Amino acid sequence: MNSITKQVTDSGHTELAADNALYIESLYEQFLIDPTSVDTDWQDYFKQYQSPNDAHHNAIKDQFLLLARNQTANKGSVASTDGAASNATHRADPKQMGVQQLISAYRRRGHRYAQLDPLGLHPRPEVEDLTLAYHNLAESDLDTIYPTSDLNIGKSEASLREIIEIMERVYCRYIGVEYMHVTSSTEKRWMEKYLESNLGHIEFDKEKRLAILEILTAAEGLEKYLARKYTGVKRFGLEGGESFIPAVNEIIQRAGSYGTKEMVIGMAHRGRLNLLVNVLGKNPADLFDEFDGKVQPEKGSGDVKYHNGYSSNVMTPGGEAHLALAFNPSHLEIVAPVLEGSVRARQVRRNDTDGNLVLPIVVHGDAAFAGQGVVQETFQMSQTRAYTTGGTLHIVINNQVGFTTSRQEDARSTEYCTDVAKMVHAPILHVNGDDPESVVFASQLALDYRHEFGKDIIIDLFCYRRNGHNEADEPSATQPLMYAVIKKLATTRTIYVQKLVAAGVISDAEATKYEDEYRESLDRGEYVVNALVLEPSEELFVDWTPYLGHELQDDWDTSVDIEKLKAYGRKMAEMPEGYTLQRQVQKVVEQRLAMQTGTEPLNWGAAETLAYASLVDNDDIMVRITGEDVGRGTFSHRHSELYNVTDGSMYVPLAHMSEKQARFATYNSLLSEEAVLAFEYGYATTVPNAVVIWEAQFGDFVNGAQVVIDQFIASGETKWQRVCGLTMLLPHGFEGQGPEHSSARLERFLQLCAEDNMQVITPTTPAQIYHALRRQGVRPIRKPLIVMSPKSLLRHKLATSELEELANGKFETVLSEIDNQDASKVTRLVLCGGKVYYDLLEQRRALGLDHVAIVRIEQLYPLPEARMVAEIEKYSNLEEIVWTQEEPLNQGAWNYLAPNMFRIVVPHPTKAELMRPVARPASAAPATGSAKLHVQQQQALIAGGLGITVDQLAK
Repeated sequence: MNSITKQVTDSGHTELAADNALYIESLYEQFLIDPTSVDTDWQDYFKQYQSPNDAHHNAIKDQFLLLARNQTANKGSVASTDGAASNATHRADPKQMGVQQLISAYRRRGHRYAQLDPLGLHPRPEVEDLTLAYHNLAESDLDTIYPTSDLNIGKSEASLREIIEIMERVYCRYIGVEYMHVTSSTEKRWMEKYLESNLGHIEFDKEKRLAILEILTAAEGLEKYLARKYTGVKRFGLEGGESFIPAVNEIIQRAGSYGTKEMVIGMAHRGRLNLLVNVLGKNPADLFDEFDGKVQPEKGSGDVKYHNGYSSNVMTPGGEAHLALAFNPSHLEIVAPVLEGSVRARQVRRNDTDGNLVLPIVVHGDAAFAGQGVVQETFQMSQTRAYTTGGTLHIVINNQVGFTTSRQEDARSTEYCTDVAKMVHAPILHVNGDDPESVVFASQLALDYRHEFGKDIIIDLFCYRRNGHNEADEPSATQPLMYAVIKKLATTRTIYVQKLVAAGVISDAEATKYEDEYRESLDRGEYVVNALVLEPSEELFVDWTPYLGHELQDDWDTSVDIEKLKAYGRKMAEMPEGYTLQRQVQKVVEQRLAMQTGTEPLNWGAAETLAYASLVDNDDIMVRITGEDVGRGTFSHRHSELYNVTDGSMYVPLAHMSEKQARFATYNSLLSEEAVLAFEYGYATTVPNAVVIWEAQFGDFVNGAQVVIDQFIASGETKWQRVCGLTMLLPHGFEGQGPEHSSARLERFLQLCAEDNMQVITPTTPAQIYHALRRQGVRPIRKPLIVMSPKSLLRHKLATSELEELANGKFETVLSEIDNQDASKVTRLVLCGGKVYYDLLEQRRALGLDHVAIVRIEQLYPLPEARMVAEIEKYSNLEEIVWTQEEPLNQGAWNYLAPNMFRIVVPHPTKAELMRPVARPASAAPATGSAKLHVQQQQALIAGGLGITVDQLAK
């Protein structure tokens, strides 16, 4: 580019002026696709910059623009140049450049002028760069013939009038396409060809149009039927957005023709019942029974009907396909990452590396899509190694109003509710919901794009709510102008029928017959989906029966032959030839080999990795671990990923324990808690024979994912009968690191415990974490496991285990006193859990307090009452029983334990007073930020637990 300083056209205009940079760019992109499609002079000029790399092309584009600006700034001087570029420039026609710029403007800005709003409440303002004058063109040029350059219309030249008509039909009618933010030239050119070669729409034949009418009739018909039968009952109907149903139906059938075998759909409330009946094939009679209150949950609490999921099989042009609608709470967008996790698990099960066999479809509301941060998190995950699903097809049911908020300046800071999707360069198809054929075309385009490029794409379905937020709401109280228009507006189906009648496709009587037949089917309680497969193939879904109906048992054999464990240790220490590890990591590998072969006691990391090795090999259980920095482990204890210092390559020994290489996977996640934990929940609810683990970088970071814990992990089974074996490792321990790095909020999990919904443990030895992880995999029970993981215990001199404990033991819900205390002399029993045990033990030993016994409660829920009673009964001369915890009195386990101790302690003969707590003072924050104050609190805590004064503590 340095050899070119200025190019001057015959007319005296500077070709490389700033407003011509787009023209040069478009020529260059055209050259990249087909060099022969541009003049030979331009070919010679562009060859010096040609690169297959789009990123490099972006740099060249910037150079074009910079050069153009420099040329504009130096109009006064004309530098002579040599070569083909100069000759080509002198022959350039400024009018042709204007036409090319106008074409480019339609591609970039046509969506700003498209007819998107069915209500017409927001007239589209004139877009300056879509005017002739902006590009130095005039009406006198309209009938001039110009080359069409890269315009995909099947002819090499056309009049300016025809070009404008085509561009307005493609980019400014009922579909407005945003794709120029996409960085890939290949994708942009694909989009242009798809749109322009079809002139923005496909001329559907009569059969297709009648098929659209039939399903549109069903969409409207169900809502009318429910409105009459259950007047005023909340159902979050689809009135105003009925084109959503033809859209989803089109996606399913077209995906099936591509060979897709499973489609997983996530959506909030609006239109959900319609989708269930008219797409997934739920029997209307079953839905009516739910409205009538005839259906009660067989187990648990159940949920409202517009939260429930469903699955079915339908026939497509490519064969039978399985459809699954995910369960979803009222936190509207949280279902997106849950669904993605389920899809990823299904793809792994099918060895679907391209994502063509399993398709994720996520349906959003406009207000939630723009407002909820989990949307951004899910998009950011979409192309990462751990979470990609080969692209997601998003549909936004854009009501143009939230609950009562319709003013854009209140709802968002962006022009469109979908602008957040631009962060991953996803194309966005804005489409008018009152034109069903445009909606169906957009659905075809979206599915084809996802199939071609494996990336996310968004359909922004502009529609409206004919009723309020729900059927009991009066919307005109807050949107009087909007609902004045809606009350006068014909329904989408009515508008489409009028169009088909005018085109001679159908008569009014025939259209009415469609309505009558659908209503009669509902009256008879018949299935209304013609493609429904009533006897689905069992190959399309997983049988969870072996994992259902079991009681939550504590005692479970998790032993493994000791020689096998030693073999796992040796194998994990083997490195590929020529592999050189960083010095400290090499030392860890060598020490771990000694531990895992029985030469030295095992620390936490050695025991944990042995658990994984035995699961993937001995028990054929898949293990998946994700979270921030889990490969190494936040506290440098895991080292499941080893890096070659010479070339940076990564080796994962645990992935080579089994001949089935895909049985173990560990991924460092993006810095997200909510979306990542939701993803892993979705994954764990889809694959039964797996130990799926999410580890928080620090336990308190889990706060950012509280909605996942509350609405899925803790309650998913009782609401929806969705069993889940997800394991959460939450670092927890008061070590002077301040309020944000001490507590995993144990109290919150215990408050959520009921109906055997999950397990909460505070393991204190490597053998305990080993057996807890193995129990989670080998036991045919799938319950969430919440592990309050120690931090300092990862390398504590007392927190070790022998290899024999791993080989022969099991997880112990209670660990007895380990020193040889004379039970008859014990007058004080200290119950505790977690790291504080070792602080108490060391002081008890140092001071020789023979009258104090210390017992660890390793599982807090389900509470091992019988084991606790057995421990209490060992000591007949007890005078005191205390619960000692590091957490403040209003946090931790005390408020959960206190009422249970009445049941456990009182009925058993003992002189001891009712158990009392020893804890930090009640506090609004989990811990102090002062290291000095932390030490003082900890000393007081240990002294209180042992029943002595601080001055008596061993120094």
